[in-house]
Amino acid sequence: MKILIADGISPEGQKILRDHGIDFDIQHYELPDLIKVIPDYDGILVRSATKVTREVIEAGVNLKVIARGGAGLDNIDQKCAKERGILVLNTPAANSHSVAELVFAHLFALARFIPQANATMREGKWEKKAYARGIELAGKTIGIVGFGKIGQIVTKLALGLGMKVIAYDVIPIKTDLDVKAVSFEELLKTADFITLHVPKQSQPLIGAQEIAQMKPGVYIINCARGNVVDEKALVDGLNSGQVGGAGLDVFAEEPTTNLELVRHPRVSCTPHTGASTIEAQERVGIEIAEKIVATLCKN
Repeated sequence: MKILIADGISPEGQKILRDHGIDFDIQHYELPDLIKVIPDYDGILVRSATKVTREVIEAGVNLKVIARGGAGLDNIDQKCAKERGILVLNTPAANSHSVAELVFAHLFALARFIPQANATMREGKWEKKAYARGIELAGKTIGIVGFGKIGQIVTKLALGLGMKVIAYDVIPIKTDLDVKAVSFEELLKTADFITLHVPKQSQPLIGAQEIAQMKPGVYIINCARGNVVDEKALVDGLNSGQVGGAGLDVFAEEPTTNLELVRHPRVSCTPHTGASTIEAQERVGIEIAEKIVATLCKN
């Protein structure tokens, strides 16, 4: 058995594959070249950089498994894989804690003007008065949209900081955590901070209409998928002051070219690094390697 590791895997994951006799190549290919080489492999492992399209799947005449090191599967044509009887694997929980912690990195950055203060200090300035109106997270209400594994970890961290937590999910929320389940509309109107933890949407979940319902000065954090938030509406909200700040790890197009958004003085942004911690990469590598082994070596 031989698989193509298109976007990398941790050394621990490589060892698991090797110990079970699975050969592999670690090489990223752009789409035209990927289509050419994929017939040589029994499986392909990707993260977010490589798109496994219908063309790739149909060219992969020997494919038995498509594995995604991460939660989202929107870069894989799952319909085509199912039609051809190819198993699609992922690791929905392995990087949850890393993403949840990044949410708070952005929250603290926005609440205390850290990106702006850092930039001006590097210019040799000491603008203490300009950044003297920071806010505390303690006592504030955080609204969590999507109460899956990441949303639940965000809840625990928020409670530890003394925040009040409200949450909305399309699936009824059942938890022992001190969180109040509310409607989407109530969450928009009540939360001081809103963080999104939902899969890719067919249309933005947060647009101009939703932003208009929010508390003036609300902070929006998106470490989920870029298309969850309408970027134009977000910029308009930031410019009007309706949105006090935005923490963004994901964008409608990646790499993003929306410089009006990323250069906005009330935006804290990162280049889709939510799962990019040493610990998360180790967990993802081990889990996805074990799943590949269980699939390809079951006979």
